[in-house]
Amino acid sequence: MSAAENATECCAAPSAAVPEPAMTISALKHALAAAPELPLTVLWPDGDPIEAHFHVTEVGRVQKDFVDCGGTVRRSVTCLLQTWVGEDVGHRITAEKLLKAFAHSARVLGSEDLPVELEYEACNVIQFTVIAVEREAERLVVRLGGKHTDCLAKELCGVAPTAEAGGCCGSGGCG
Repeated sequence: MSAAENATECCAAPSAAVPEPAMTISALKHALAAAPELPLTVLWPDGDPIEAHFHVTEVGRVQKDFVDCGGTVRRSVTCLLQTWVGEDVGHRITAEKLLKAFAHSARVLGSEDLPVELEYEACNVIQFTVIAVEREAERLVVRLGGKHTDCLAKELCGVAPTAEAGGCCGSGGCG
């Protein structure tokens, strides 16, 4: 199965597995700095790689201010790496090149040590958490983890905290 077909598979309903926490900017930059000459290989949560010739086209700070279904105001802030796959199949991004992109984005990211996510376009634009970077012989492997929605006000919605419902408050939502 190709990486593009694999990405389409990611559009299916998520599993009930608890997502792993995302790496922070500092942890990712530390892992990149340990082997700046190595090319990056990004692996989907199932272990298959995305296209080797991907580009990181944006490094951004994304802030989401929202009200959950129980009326609590919340904020989520992440560092988002947007990827793009072009026709230049010989392109390879190295750890050093991604570190330079982080350096260029310092004025946008600020000093917060944010969790890092990666965005990829498959059947839709999808996002994953960056959960690990591991050095292999001739490459750095960036492992992705899934993201899931959740009801943040289960006690107000009458949903047991351990319930694995299909969405907030069952099928009808809280609203």
